Amino acid sequence: MRNVTPVKVGGLTLDGKHIYIQSMLNVPSTDIEGSVAQAVSLEKAGCEIVRAAIPNMDAVALIPAIKEKISIPLVADIHFDYKLALAAADAGIDKIRINPGNIGDMEKVRAVVKKCTEKHIPIRIGVNGGSLEKDILAKYGSPCADALVESAMGHVKILEQCDFGDIVISLKSSNVNIMVEAYRKLAALCCYPLHLGVTEAGTERMGIIKSSIGIGSLLVDGIGETIRVSLTDSPEKEIYAAKDILKAIGRGSGVQIVSCPTCGRTRIDLIGLAKQVEELTRNVEKDIKVAVMGCVVNGIGEAGEADIGIAGGDGKAVIFAHGEKLYTVSEDKALQALMDEIEKL
Repeated sequence: MRNVTPVKVGGLTLDGKHIYIQSMLNVPSTDIEGSVAQAVSLEKAGCEIVRAAIPNMDAVALIPAIKEKISIPLVADIHFDYKLALAAADAGIDKIRINPGNIGDMEKVRAVVKKCTEKHIPIRIGVNGGSLEKDILAKYGSPCADALVESAMGHVKILEQCDFGDIVISLKSSNVNIMVEAYRKLAALCCYPLHLGVTEAGTERMGIIKSSIGIGSLLVDGIGETIRVSLTDSPEKEIYAAKDILKAIGRGSGVQIVSCPTCGRTRIDLIGLAKQVEELTRNVEKDIKVAVMGCVVNGIGEAGEADIGIAGGDGKAVIFAHGEKLYTVSEDKALQALMDEIEKL
């Protein structure tokens, strides 16, 4: 496990003991009511840290409006204008995402650092493969892993020169291989908490695949304190995908579903059944394993570790627990029977 210097974000501590799920509002910053509603929805879905773009001074009004309605930390996403960072800090923001090398001279950087120090607000340095400094791009010829790391460490050095250490770093690329390589190299160079993500990952299907590979590979290595699955879709789907990634590596909570891919022995609508079970258990907080298997030939044995499960038959299903048969029900009653058993656990 990587040694991490703890950083507090609101009431949370980024220290590697828990992987926090993030997302970002995609409602226009001019729509305060819509932004508040989406922030509330994200928190209900399981988001633990939410970020909002603050492109101008008018958008600063989002901060108190959102914080009044949610209990999770709120992050201000700011580019170039240090005055926006100062205003966000005064408005009660919990973390600021800004690159100190992009906000002008050191006096401006010191002003932001001074304000963040006074209010105990951490700064996330967010390096993106699509917006690297021109001199770094010229040096490396492309937004490679080494270019991302050099950019990040350059921004870190600026903050460290101001005696500021409440730093979180992200190194995002749309290329999964570059993203993974960059984070691994950065993790060996510093102890700051890392926020993981594949940027511009795409729409739901490919975005989840790329994020699962990139984020999952790093988490298995013990790298990463917060994650965001970036999707060109509703941000609630980012939360569900992130929760599933954490479940898959044994770092998440909630229901974990195992199901077989079906074969010629299957005699019930297992695909439809599995999808219904997944949807109905999405917000169940119990840390249990639920199996949805196609037949009893090897279904119960393969899913013997499941806390509860179904094994299909010819128009019927066996309800089982920990590899032992409990009873048989007709196919039309299988879903309700399974949900009833989950409720008992």
